[in-house]
Amino acid sequence: MSRPVAPSDLPEPSVEPTQGWHCMHVFYRFDRLALAQLDEDVRRAGLDRLRAIVDPAAADAPVRLQSFIVAGHKADFGLVMFDPNPLKLDGIHQRILSSPIGGAIEPTYSFISLTEISEYVPSPEQYADRLQRGGEDPASPAFAAKVAAYEKRLPMMNAQRLTPELPQWPALCFYPMNKSRVVGANWFTTPFSRRNEMMAEHAQSGMLFAGRVTQIVTVSVGLDDWEWGVTLWARRPDYLKDIVYRMRFDEASAKYGEFGSFYTGYRADWDTILQHCRLG
Repeated sequence: MSRPVAPSDLPEPSVEPTQGWHCMHVFYRFDRLALAQLDEDVRRAGLDRLRAIVDPAAADAPVRLQSFIVAGHKADFGLVMFDPNPLKLDGIHQRILSSPIGGAIEPTYSFISLTEISEYVPSPEQYADRLQRGGEDPASPAFAAKVAAYEKRLPMMNAQRLTPELPQWPALCFYPMNKSRVVGANWFTTPFSRRNEMMAEHAQSGMLFAGRVTQIVTVSVGLDDWEWGVTLWARRPDYLKDIVYRMRFDEASAKYGEFGSFYTGYRADWDTILQHCRLG
């Protein structure tokens, strides 16, 4: 039974999380009619101002910022950003809207979340148990080598989950998701051991795409309308299709997954975004 925390043991109040970073995805559409009505000098100055605002190398930029073209009508461009301070992320959004052409830029969607280490990430002991249940001999040198290699990799993998480096691959997609609560498929009343098995299967499917697709999963429980956000980067766009299709057959997804709208994009700097949108 848990006990109340003594006031002396409580951390100081802060907008920064105990561990990890805030994450913000935000998507925008240009109002071309409004842009056309602006004075040409104001328009050009405004577009140049946005270049500085979304520059990941700027002195006041979040620790991670990536911009991308969004395919289709849902948005023209998007940003994915990470920082310990959530106001630094929202500050980028506010600076865009308050720029000289902010009235000609329409926000179409945003998603607020935090990085985390999932409760389903196995400890070295749990990883060894998975290997044994998979038929491997715990007395073999190969078994010991696999466990030792996993134990060595685990701190690096957890660091990537909490303070991620963003891939430089060209294609990406983002989608929010929930775990279902319907009768007969309520994820949150399913025993942890069973959930853990399903997530292990899900992780194994993802490993088949190592070197082709990488992902960052952030948690939005208590922060946004959905419970998690998944961002995938791929060397080629068809790999996005392939991994999502493959993982749909995993029980954790097929039976318990609920998904929001997909936003598909292509990583691009500000000048490339403007050229693509015929505004450069």
